[in-house]
Amino acid sequence: MFSGVATALITPFNFKGVDFEAYGRLIDDQIANGIDALVVLGTTGEASTMSHEEKVETIKFAIEKINKRVPVIVGTGSNCTATAIQNSIEAEKLGADMLLVVTPYYNKCTQEGLIAHYAQIAGSVNIPIIAYNVPGRTGVNILPKTIKALAQIPNMVAVKEASGNISQIASVVSEVRGSDFKVYSGDDGIILPVMSLGADGLISVASNVIPKQMVDMVHAVQNGDIKTAQDLFFKYRPLMEIMFCETNPIPVKFACSKLGYGENLPRLPLTPISESGKVKVLDEMYNVGLIK
Repeated sequence: MFSGVATALITPFNFKGVDFEAYGRLIDDQIANGIDALVVLGTTGEASTMSHEEKVETIKFAIEKINKRVPVIVGTGSNCTATAIQNSIEAEKLGADMLLVVTPYYNKCTQEGLIAHYAQIAGSVNIPIIAYNVPGRTGVNILPKTIKALAQIPNMVAVKEASGNISQIASVVSEVRGSDFKVYSGDDGIILPVMSLGADGLISVASNVIPKQMVDMVHAVQNGDIKTAQDLFFKYRPLMEIMFCETNPIPVKFACSKLGYGENLPRLPLTPISESGKVKVLDEMYNVGLIK
């Protein structure tokens, strides 16, 4: 497991497919800036629009490129349990260190269905699994009592909490306090209050463009240096928020293109950032010194 910051990596595309040259540079720069772990094929990586062959090729490339320098977390979720199991088994065979498994979207299963879904996936692999709760995208919310039940399942070791609900996150932390089960924030903009509740770190979008700053902020909290953490948080909070001025990963992909990490090419149904969005992103990148 990791403690600190994991970047939910974008997947740079070109008109032929995945731009592995840009992807490799992004990975190397993330590690050089002290990132604690990397997430491949998450929401920010646009896994939902990639073919099976592209996913396998991307996992292989990332694992080889990272080369054990930091843990590799691979997104393997699906709204079909059998597909999620197949994805998870394949990722483990390819060398993933951990799996990130989003709740089954669209189906709107019950809490009992969530427990059964994760139990089936966990029973199919031998590596740790992080549940990913993002009800704004999936239409289903993992309740705190359900998290407590998931924590009893072997291999279920953490949750990425992206509900945005501080009260719920407090209840989640309360339910698993005293255990080895970890809680990671899935929202950059509320990381300080979430960590004050006892979360173990962050799975970040903004760290695609400001990895060192996000790492320094989270590590400062962990080291008890709250003033430094607050100073960094308030300096970079506007940039964190602007990364969501349009649907993720539209803004962060544009920002990454300005830093040399591939083209500004999200895949349909996502479209390139609007002209007004470009202005917002560029203004804030300029404000924090990322561009001149």
